[in-house]
Amino acid sequence: MKRLLMIGLTVFLLTILAACSEEGSGDGNGETDGEKSLKIGISLPSATHGWMGALIEEAENQAKELKESENIDYVITNAADPNKQANDVDDLISQEVDVIVMLPIESAALTPVGQKIKDAGIPLVIVDRELENDAATVVVKGDNEGIGVNAGKYFIEQLGGEGKVVEITGPPSSVTEQRGSGFKEAMESEEGMEVIASQSGDFSTEKSLTVMQNILQAHPEIDAVFTQDDGMALGVIQAIKEAGRTDIQFVTGAGGAKEVFENMKEDGLIKATFLYSPTMVKDAVVIAGDIAKGEEPSESMVVKEATQVTKENADEFYNPDSKF
Repeated sequence: MKRLLMIGLTVFLLTILAACSEEGSGDGNGETDGEKSLKIGISLPSATHGWMGALIEEAENQAKELKESENIDYVITNAADPNKQANDVDDLISQEVDVIVMLPIESAALTPVGQKIKDAGIPLVIVDRELENDAATVVVKGDNEGIGVNAGKYFIEQLGGEGKVVEITGPPSSVTEQRGSGFKEAMESEEGMEVIASQSGDFSTEKSLTVMQNILQAHPEIDAVFTQDDGMALGVIQAIKEAGRTDIQFVTGAGGAKEVFENMKEDGLIKATFLYSPTMVKDAVVIAGDIAKGEEPSESMVVKEATQVTKENADEFYNPDSKF
């Protein structure tokens, strides 16, 4: 009888231990019963203000919302240069995230990084600046070429088809190339339009101020200035004001910054801008969440419209509380 009792007790204890072992199974990362936690990796440049600062904020807010509603985790990295961004992406790959959202600091420099993501079998959603290969699963961007073309048409219309124009470009990227090619296309369509200077302001207000100061010294006659970014437009008009130049009829930007809208509403020198909203990153994060859940994206290219904004319709887009 005692022997039977001991055997029964042993079987009972082994059953309990087996059950406990099953309940505690997993890989140490919160995964149990074979279920894998979904996670999105988001690789962005670093910024605290302006268009990029607003985009970073929009990305994090959307990622938080996705985590609360869909229980999809996320990790965001920020880099000041391409090398740091490449290292950030390596770290995301090693974490085996399900999808990566990336805004490349420079298109050419980050193209091999995009290929590395693809080779690792991780879907890639690119925002704003495109890569030079086909590594992206989906690209979400504004209509960069449309910004250039629409700006060019505005210049031709406002200057009556004849004028000396300055172009302030961005750093090397698909954004800069596409906006520049669109503007060039429009300028070359009108014989009387001449681009007398084209220099990079690196999407920086401070750099554009310095660049424009040099251009003003070199060119005593300028009719208008096309800038590929609202922040650069603000630097340009500061340089013009400090130089006391009255020959320049207007400046245009791109983006949709509240300071630019305010300048327009006050009859300042900036007469037009073309929308390129940082909220585009919200679309990218939502798409990444859908892909992480196993859904096929409905399209591989999402392009946001380059709406022209002037004093007449600025109130429709102006938000005094906006970070950008």
